[in-house]
Amino acid sequence: MKKLILLFIITFYLSYGQKNNLSDKVNVFLGTSGDYGQLSPGASYPFSMLCISPETYPFNHSGYEYNAKEFNGVSHIRLQGVGCKGSGGNILIKPIKESNINTKLIKQRDKASPGYYQIDLANKIKAEYTVEHNYGIHRYSFTDNAQVFIDLSSSTNQAFLEADYVVSQHSISGKISSRTTCFEGVFHFYFNIDFQEGAKIRQIDKYKFIVDFKDLTPEIKIGFSSVNQDYAIKRTNQNLDFDKTRDKSKQKWNELLGAVKIKDSDNERQKLFYSLLYRTLQAPYLISEPDGYYTTISGQVKKADFDVYHGWALWDNYREIIPLYSIVYPKIYQNIVYSIANMYGFGKKNFATLNEPAPTVRTEHALVVLADAVNKGYSLNIDSIKQHLINEAEQLDFSSPDKALESCYDQWALSQILRSNNDSISAGYYLDKAKQYKDYWLKDFKDLTKPDVDKMQARGLYQGTIWQYRWFVPFDIKGLIELIGSKEEFESELDTFFNKHYYNHANQPDLQTSNLYNVTQSSYKSQKLIHDLLIGESIQFYFNDNSKGIDPFIGRIYKNQPQAFLRTMDDDLGTMSAWFVLRSLGFSAANVGSDKFYLNAPIFNQITIGDKLVIKNNNPQAYIYDLYVDQKEFQSNYISYKQLLSSQEIKYKTNNSPNKNWPLKPLWISNIIDNE
Repeated sequence: MKKLILLFIITFYLSYGQKNNLSDKVNVFLGTSGDYGQLSPGASYPFSMLCISPETYPFNHSGYEYNAKEFNGVSHIRLQGVGCKGSGGNILIKPIKESNINTKLIKQRDKASPGYYQIDLANKIKAEYTVEHNYGIHRYSFTDNAQVFIDLSSSTNQAFLEADYVVSQHSISGKISSRTTCFEGVFHFYFNIDFQEGAKIRQIDKYKFIVDFKDLTPEIKIGFSSVNQDYAIKRTNQNLDFDKTRDKSKQKWNELLGAVKIKDSDNERQKLFYSLLYRTLQAPYLISEPDGYYTTISGQVKKADFDVYHGWALWDNYREIIPLYSIVYPKIYQNIVYSIANMYGFGKKNFATLNEPAPTVRTEHALVVLADAVNKGYSLNIDSIKQHLINEAEQLDFSSPDKALESCYDQWALSQILRSNNDSISAGYYLDKAKQYKDYWLKDFKDLTKPDVDKMQARGLYQGTIWQYRWFVPFDIKGLIELIGSKEEFESELDTFFNKHYYNHANQPDLQTSNLYNVTQSSYKSQKLIHDLLIGESIQFYFNDNSKGIDPFIGRIYKNQPQAFLRTMDDDLGTMSAWFVLRSLGFSAANVGSDKFYLNAPIFNQITIGDKLVIKNNNPQAYIYDLYVDQKEFQSNYISYKQLLSSQEIKYKTNNSPNKNWPLKPLWISNIIDNE
């Protein structure tokens, strides 16, 4: 009997462990080769600035190239998938031989999982790295003369500015200042590196050191803080060894990945999903300490009663990350929104200030994020930042056709925020200003006969073409249809856009366009487009800054391999990964800033979000044939945020041929006229 009980316990444990050990499904090497994501396989912890990332030669924006053989050590900050030659690369630590800082290290093999990275080198050195929040441990194995080289001045793209530090008996601690992504500002962080008892630190240059160890299996602890040095030292003084740290990291990853549980026979598709979900959880960084203290973008230390995040790429990821978090991680979403609103009182700029508490990129469309929150029912203290919001709206840029449309979007967002604040007069004023997008649209986007409509950066556009930007009026789709002429002409021009492959999935400006058939009588066209972009075959012509017709791509966009995405398709702090994750669940934001989500066919048999909502699609196909919400027939191709979060079951019936009679009524939403 005891043997049977024991067998049952072991079986239950193994079964439960396998179901809940979702981090094992993550491939951290996805997107780590070539210009196909610009991702690092380094040991990372959710929303932690400290990320121990391998540096190789040759390297990409991430500092790493999957196929490279030469290993140059590890650095401890990495913004994942960003442009401008990358960001981070701070504090390089490299194992060396015979005090030679140029020791050539050749990779024999490396392996990694969420929170852990290991590399075995040809000279018999083995290195392992693991992390917790703003805390990491190195563990080495040398055959003789254990030594490491430390470079406090290392950084991606030579962004390092200065380090103020103190060397003690077996540690180095201090503050580092470095330029942010694209050199637009400066971020500062505090650190402590503890080499443990018996280590000998030798300074060889202003910011460079060699550390000698007595033990051939030394460990190094490193702690970070955005507030002060004491917090960094406290992290390295905690009783958290390598194995406990790795376990704690794995537990946290499983907790966050487990917010979405999938039942499906296609294990490879699940691995792709969790590998991409993992990428959406790297940033922004949680910068407030457990006691609430944090550093503002003006350099002041304050105390907050919410978790403060920082490290933004909002121009990119407001489009996908924000909607995803609002559904899957609503508490994190709320704190991120609070953190964005909080910046306004301390000198928020579209790009970085000179006192950023973490590496960051840009914060355009913060107004849209705040509108998204208030329209989804979240309470914000608008009174305290109202004038700052208005000042930002008054300084919006209308100097190019794309910026004009984007700025009108921000004005619409401000009208929503002010309406929630019961300021109907100011709301009406900015709503009227937002409507002026029509003048800009008629001037530059109406006429498609001009020869430059498929040219990247024509007429001063930033990262797209006239064809791609002309759809960027998510706040007034009905008005856009009227400008084009009619519903029939709108659909016909959409057909041309997609059938002639003007759509560009390698960048963000037209990511929302695959949804747009949802405002026609042909929702099934959006369903098929999204299905193909997720797991089918696509044709793509646009990469980085080239125009249509050069070196086309034909195949699957999302692949669970080092060359994962389209060429030149940076993940941009999880943006492109979030596009996949959200739509694979069956949702996409109709208009970030509103409370509506379009519906498409999920790609899994069963999905559970949180502990309540179950989404079923027993035989996943491209087209929605019928739909039930809480066992009631649902004849809309959209759902409100409130209804989505209050639902217990969404059940799809899908087919490989379209049901052109579903839904009975398409969505006319995101319409500024309705908001007057």
